[in-house]
Amino acid sequence: MQDVALVSARAFHMDPFFEFLSPSALVRSRGLNRFGMTAAQYLGPKGLLLTARRNGKIVGVGGWVAPGGYPYPVKEQLLQTLGAVRAMYPRPASLVTGFQYLRAVEKAHPKEHLWYLQLLCCDPEHQRSGVGGALQEEVLRRCDAEGISAYLETQNEDNLAYYGRFGWELADTLRPLRDGPPIWTMRREPRAN
Repeated sequence: MQDVALVSARAFHMDPFFEFLSPSALVRSRGLNRFGMTAAQYLGPKGLLLTARRNGKIVGVGGWVAPGGYPYPVKEQLLQTLGAVRAMYPRPASLVTGFQYLRAVEKAHPKEHLWYLQLLCCDPEHQRSGVGGALQEEVLRRCDAEGISAYLETQNEDNLAYYGRFGWELADTLRPLRDGPPIWTMRREPRAN
């Protein structure tokens, strides 16, 4: 699981949202390592953790939650909350800000049964090489075959065009704080075979 956390920390290190939460590169790096570990470990009983490898090394991670798996069971919610607190406690102001964002994300999350892409990250050295697409392919194929929608949030505006290549469409723009970065929600409707 440590390899998964490392990939997540490297992938999100220059992310605008995480830079906003933690301007210090060192503090952010440590927090992101904990964030990645928590996000991957506590996907719940309907979670699906996919990894992509190159030369035997994990270079990408996809964390999916199957229909009916969200909201997470209470145990996973508590463990995720504990992990978030541990990731952000070196910068106390980020705890308040982070939880404001989490509340906005929770409120916006669709209530119907769908696939939820909770985490998608790729080591920066391997970005733009098909890793992210490979981590989506299996589940998106299932969505199409079963006629089920998919949902995600992204905090990086550059990702809107990226996800659009796979059929994702912008659903909403969340602005939990007036002076903070937005979070975008996206949906992908099933495609006819």
